[in-house]
Amino acid sequence: MTEITAANRTAVAAAPTGARLGDRLRLLRVAAGLTQTELAGDRFSKEYVSQIERGKTRPTADTIEWLAQRLNVDPAFLSSGVSTDERSRVEALITRAEALASDARYKEAVDAYEDVRAAVSATNSVELDVRARSGEAWARLQEGDVRTAIELLNGARALAEGSIFSDVDRAEIVFRLGVARYKLASTSTAVALLDEALALAEGSDLPCDGLRSDIYHWRSRCHRRQRDFEAAREDVERALELAQGVDDRRKMANAFFQASLVAERTGHWVLSRNYAERAKSLFQELDDERTVGRLLNNLGGLSLLLGKPHEAIEHLKASFAVAVEADSQPDAGQAINGLATVHLRLGDWDAAEENAREALRLLEGREDFLDEIGQAQIVLGRSLLERERFDEAEEAF
Repeated sequence: MTEITAANRTAVAAAPTGARLGDRLRLLRVAAGLTQTELAGDRFSKEYVSQIERGKTRPTADTIEWLAQRLNVDPAFLSSGVSTDERSRVEALITRAEALASDARYKEAVDAYEDVRAAVSATNSVELDVRARSGEAWARLQEGDVRTAIELLNGARALAEGSIFSDVDRAEIVFRLGVARYKLASTSTAVALLDEALALAEGSDLPCDGLRSDIYHWRSRCHRRQRDFEAAREDVERALELAQGVDDRRKMANAFFQASLVAERTGHWVLSRNYAERAKSLFQELDDERTVGRLLNNLGGLSLLLGKPHEAIEHLKASFAVAVEADSQPDAGQAINGLATVHLRLGDWDAAEENAREALRLLEGREDFLDEIGQAQIVLGRSLLERERFDEAEEAF
């Protein structure tokens, strides 16, 4: 059974909610001084109340509300053991964590999700559990904790098989699994997962253009990595169209960024720079300096391709400064890596070596930046070869 078709669908063990509800019903009935017959009244039989208390049957929402009224308790407490007020409090904590992630404050988001774990578990709510797992996984993906993210998503995917979840809910989880696999360089698996997510979303007949835009965007990245640039271009154009349709500036900015990278790889460097500038303008409007720094890194590479190495150095130094300010070690590593490439092109072997070694230090242990690590190793090896330091160069390669 593969991850694509099953994704570790072994259900996360859960205590029998029917039995817990039955225990609560019995305790509340006894506390109210009622027999099973008295609680049942004219609406139900004594045997039906007995079956609920023994966990043999699960009452409908209407029945739970009726029983709660008879017992003078909160229906939510009878159903789950958590009052409506407590559930609302936990929902607010999850919403706060989601807002932090939306603002690209991923470290804070991870901390917020960790803080709410116990409270989510105490609600016995599968919906909140899935929402928290998926949200925390997404924040961890942005911080490079990919394997923990996959564990969380697999758990969420198993829980989301329940009938209370829609195909759009499932599609979002499968989409995030696809992104995780992309970050681990399992590109073919990522494409298959993204295809599955797109099929779920489009087959749901529910409004989800924002999610579809994200799926097309990441599938475009996969195609670009596989050097299928025509497919990458088609997908990013569709992602941009959907993002514009829902008037989501962040999704539009992401699509322009990806379009810039695709145009760069196909040799359309001026077009690539135009896309990058449009993305940069949108991210500045969103006050997302961290992504602006990444775009400066991209613009540095484009300036080098357009024969402007000194302009490239300015962009890359600015990108590095933003990364340091944002405390983003991988972004800093990528910017330094870009500087190493420029210095190599200019024949400044000492600076190329110094920058490449610093990039490798900053990117050490990051499975989601294997391409960048490989590039830094190549630059380091080349800079050593040019000075006839052959043994060191062989070790670098």
